[in-house]
Amino acid sequence: MIVLGLTGSIGMGKSTVAKMFVRSGVPLFDADAEVHRLQGRNGRLVAAIEQAFPGTASPHGIDRAVLSKYVLGDREALRRLERIVHPAVAESRRIFLRRHRSRPLVVLDIPLLFEKKGWRQVDAIAVVSAPAWKQARRVLARPGMNPLKLKHIRSLQLPDHKKRARADFVIDNGGTIDRTRRSIRHLVTCLSAHGVRYCRHARDRL
Repeated sequence: MIVLGLTGSIGMGKSTVAKMFVRSGVPLFDADAEVHRLQGRNGRLVAAIEQAFPGTASPHGIDRAVLSKYVLGDREALRRLERIVHPAVAESRRIFLRRHRSRPLVVLDIPLLFEKKGWRQVDAIAVVSAPAWKQARRVLARPGMNPLKLKHIRSLQLPDHKKRARADFVIDNGGTIDRTRRSIRHLVTCLSAHGVRYCRHARDRL
């Protein structure tokens, strides 16, 4: 089984690319979705987060807007939250990998793969990338987003050019959807049939 780590900075279209992998038949573990589940209604982390950050729990689970006020710009608060969340997500990831151990390829969708050393858990890395102007346009179109928030989020993430330099495969998501979809299909076919080393050498043709 090849474990492919999928990552990309905010606004690069990683979620869109992740769906393309799923539609290509590749099992995918979405770390963000798992965090939402763990923090959602009846989620097993709700009580622990409420205890560490009073006032964040609601009938629907953790109120992410309230929680963000605790951790935005406060690195110690963010580390405190990560000490609660990361072990639970790691356990869910181990269960996912055991469930799909007979598959030739699985994808771990990890937004902070480089920043939180998730690269140690994968066999190869695919980075979703797009031009900076397109990234900013996508992010600033989101509800509640503004340039200051975007600047702060970027400060927590490894710059795109450094991610691309460390990637085994760069998925260009700055063009058309069809072009991105073709790239995903070619990558899935290559990895499933030939493995990481061959596809790394052939990546310019993907």
